[in-house]
Amino acid sequence: MKILVCIKQVPDMESRFKPDASGVWYAETDLAFRVNEYDEYAIEQAVLLKEQLGGEPEVTVLSIGADRVVEAIKKGLSMGGDRGVHVQDAAAHLKDSWQVASIIAAYAAGEGFDLILTGLQSQDRGSAQVGVTVAELLDYACATTVVGFEYADGTVTVKRELEGGVKGTVRLKTPAVVTCQLGLNQPRYPTLPNIMKAKKKEVRVIPVAELLHQEQRVAQVEFRAPARKGSAMVLEGELTDQVDRLIGILKDKTAVLR
Repeated sequence: MKILVCIKQVPDMESRFKPDASGVWYAETDLAFRVNEYDEYAIEQAVLLKEQLGGEPEVTVLSIGADRVVEAIKKGLSMGGDRGVHVQDAAAHLKDSWQVASIIAAYAAGEGFDLILTGLQSQDRGSAQVGVTVAELLDYACATTVVGFEYADGTVTVKRELEGGVKGTVRLKTPAVVTCQLGLNQPRYPTLPNIMKAKKKEVRVIPVAELLHQEQRVAQVEFRAPARKGSAMVLEGELTDQVDRLIGILKDKTAVLR
């Protein structure tokens, strides 16, 4: 059995963002990066399945991006992945979901993966389109927003998170694509021995031009701070005094109260 886990390296949400010189993307100077949170659930599920099946499945961890994404791949390997694939693309952040999915599908098509795991969405784009598009391009069965996972005899049984707290059960014959949601599992922390082992595992580097055989399309992403508009008033003191002042302001300066 062969499993592919697709991960993305995203800016740490605790970082301070600022537009680059062109204003269309964030400046990476002093910006911290991490593995996309949803993708960590995908890595963990792949490793859990590998353990369930006695270590027989081979888990490949793939990421698209500049040289820095090797750090994210190494984390996936230290969590239990067997080998890594780095699709080298310094302009990955400018590609849309269709292009990213096309790259992944072009690689996967020749490898014969039984199961492809992705995160539900990336924390920086949040489109939730890559996993389902990969499934469409490969003609694989697909289940999204998965919070429960079981595998037996070539069949994947998943629980999907639906609206209003309702969950649906879906059974898929492999090959299949599954996108992983918060609550599916608890991602493990890599141990020091496994971190050291990950340094020796294979990371294959593939130039993006070998996989993306279509005219380059660039998604123009605006990243600009909102313009300052007016000022704010902070009300302090006892609560009753604040209420009285607020009512007075609403009467004098707005049409809310008359």
